[in-house]
Amino acid sequence: MEHRLVGPGPYRATKLWNETVELFRAKMPLRKHRCRFKSYERCFTAAEAVDWLHELLRCSQNFGPEVTRKQTVQLLKKFLKNHVIEDIKGKWGQEDFEDNRHLYRFPPSSPLKPYPKKPPYQNDVIKFPGWNDSPADTSQENIPVRPVVMNSEMWFKRHSIAIGEVPACRLVHRRQLTEAHVEEIWKSMTLSYLQKILGLDSLEEVLDIKLVNSKFIIHNVYSVSKQGVVILDDKSKELPHWVLSAMKCLANWPNCSDLKQPMYLGFEKDVFKTIADYYSHLKEPLLTFHLFDAFVSVLGLLQKEKMAVEAFQICCLLLPPENRRKLQLLLRMMARICLNKEMPPLCDGFGTRTLMVQTFSHCILCSKDEVDLDELLAARLVTFLMDNYQEILKVPLALQTSIEERVAHLQRVQIKYPGADMDITLSAPSFCRQISPEEFEYQRTYSSQEPLAALLEEVITDTKLSSKEKKKKLKQFQKSYPEVYQERFPTPESEALLFSEKPKPKPQLFMWALKNPFQPFQRTRSFRM
Repeated sequence: MEHRLVGPGPYRATKLWNETVELFRAKMPLRKHRCRFKSYERCFTAAEAVDWLHELLRCSQNFGPEVTRKQTVQLLKKFLKNHVIEDIKGKWGQEDFEDNRHLYRFPPSSPLKPYPKKPPYQNDVIKFPGWNDSPADTSQENIPVRPVVMNSEMWFKRHSIAIGEVPACRLVHRRQLTEAHVEEIWKSMTLSYLQKILGLDSLEEVLDIKLVNSKFIIHNVYSVSKQGVVILDDKSKELPHWVLSAMKCLANWPNCSDLKQPMYLGFEKDVFKTIADYYSHLKEPLLTFHLFDAFVSVLGLLQKEKMAVEAFQICCLLLPPENRRKLQLLLRMMARICLNKEMPPLCDGFGTRTLMVQTFSHCILCSKDEVDLDELLAARLVTFLMDNYQEILKVPLALQTSIEERVAHLQRVQIKYPGADMDITLSAPSFCRQISPEEFEYQRTYSSQEPLAALLEEVITDTKLSSKEKKKKLKQFQKSYPEVYQERFPTPESEALLFSEKPKPKPQLFMWALKNPFQPFQRTRSFRM
């Protein structure tokens, strides 16, 4: 019996249902049975089905050894209701399956469940605020881009660093981040981190991003006690005092004298029943309805415990603060009760660990719509949460550090050089339009060269520049854009015409510069003796 591991992703509960149905129909042993003096071929008893399916689920990596026989009976009841099996007389449609010797068989066809058709979630990517972002209430769509026109001075400043001349800089403070911007960053980076851990291309089929509240994430990170438990601003959403006292009593058992609780035989069972009754009447499970698919998807990572813990950390950050606080207190109580060897049995028919899982799994995780495997999935999840609650309910330090560094980066000052940005605020980039290769070649050849050619002409005709400065700038231009320069000056002669120098006149020899211009040269007397 091999149960394929179903990893994280959308419709995981439906995939598990279909996988289990296929294995059950293909591998369940069938034989001849007699009932009321009549023989029936290719059938099985209810007890045989429970035995075989229970062993299949316990050996499966998708469910684990924590599956109980009672949960297996509940699943077979749903098999009977959905016509996966029928009784020997062809009756089905009701959940009246019992763990007995009643005969059942497979119908000729048992259609698998189709994937649910959910409205597509909006897969919006939240943009991080940048340096030059406009306020949130202004639209960036259909805003024409102001053309950048560079004169010779701007071009020289733009390229001055390349020749080692660094101009003076100035500090520009970025636009102040608003609270809404910070919340968008927390939401976007948290969901991106979860998507990366799950290995999904999109969270579209797993999570409705519009229902994720960024305020919940920030509150769950920063508003916590020294023990890591969420502190609520609205005290009306706290656990009732009597429930909190009952949970403290069982969590700190066996010495309840400091809590001044009355003691009598069966006292601990009554306290536990009080807690179970309160949690069973919650209007919504602690992990909420809209996060059901996300948590079920994370169950596909349980074979990689570290990744599963990180994914559950992220998912638990998305919870409302009051739900996260109740979950923290409940899991801590459950874990302490299971580890307390002095705790009296709270139920005669189950062990303490099994009792904890079966009692609280439904109030922790369940689907708003009927999901046939929600009981098994909830039990699997609660078992893992209870064993790793201290790590799972911590704030993921790597995520918190990454987001805080991002926010701090956006709040730092920016160093800008004169002419580097030309004081022009450009609009956000729009989506690209695919063009033909011919159009691309035309744009590459002409669109980029026309402004450069105009810039070159401006340098040539600039009368304010001296010949030395003009030669220096032209040399820079020739080095940066040789093709444009070659087109303007195809021959050395054409370049020489730009700097045609007039011949300097030779100095004239004036006759009066000599004292006796017509006197012949006379040899001077030597001074040597």
